[in-house]
Amino acid sequence: MITLLIATRNAHKVGEIRAILGNAFQFLTLDDFSGTSKVIEDADTFSGNATKKAVELAKWLAANNSKLKIENSKPDFVLADDSGLEVDALNGAPGVHSARFAALDQNENSPDVDNNAKLLRLLKNIPAAQRTARFRCVIALVPVGFPKTENASPVCYADESERQVELFDGTCEGKILAAPHGENGFGYDPLFVPDGFEQSFSELGDSVKNQLSHRAKALEKLKLFLTANRH
Repeated sequence: MITLLIATRNAHKVGEIRAILGNAFQFLTLDDFSGTSKVIEDADTFSGNATKKAVELAKWLAANNSKLKIENSKPDFVLADDSGLEVDALNGAPGVHSARFAALDQNENSPDVDNNAKLLRLLKNIPAAQRTARFRCVIALVPVGFPKTENASPVCYADESERQVELFDGTCEGKILAAPHGENGFGYDPLFVPDGFEQSFSELGDSVKNQLSHRAKALEKLKLFLTANRH
């Protein structure tokens, strides 16, 4: 069974990924490791940030191979995603800054309630017909190369992993409400209504969201890739 290391400590994101990919894979997260360095997401594209997170973690794993004592703590692939909301009336903002929209001068994420409040404030005078938006997700999948001998250089394996990055993308079109609706979900879910629906992601619930979300579409492509290359 393929073991995937999800490069996040976000419990909501981990739950979505596990639910969408199902029981065909084993999962680890950053919470299963100690000493991993924080990656600064300073790329100007979702693919750039996802790739940076995945490659940096693959390099750390290769360099710290000797510290990984448990067999199932050695993943086959690192999976990292970057995703966010693109609002047409804001020229695509918040985009790659979605998680820290309310505090763009900081590298730390902002509370969801603050990000939502800022978005509503900026869209206050925008009519409903012009509040079109989309969620976008890009997932980077990087194979993890562990040195086979004590003398083998982890750098070689890390560089090889960097050359083998696979990217998978997904989008979900919709619109932004004038006020939050629903108690479930996270991020901008209470404000986002996907095309073809009248309720927000928060109101629709995980079972519906995990069928049509941006992350679901990207993960479906990843799942097909892994299944086709399993043998």
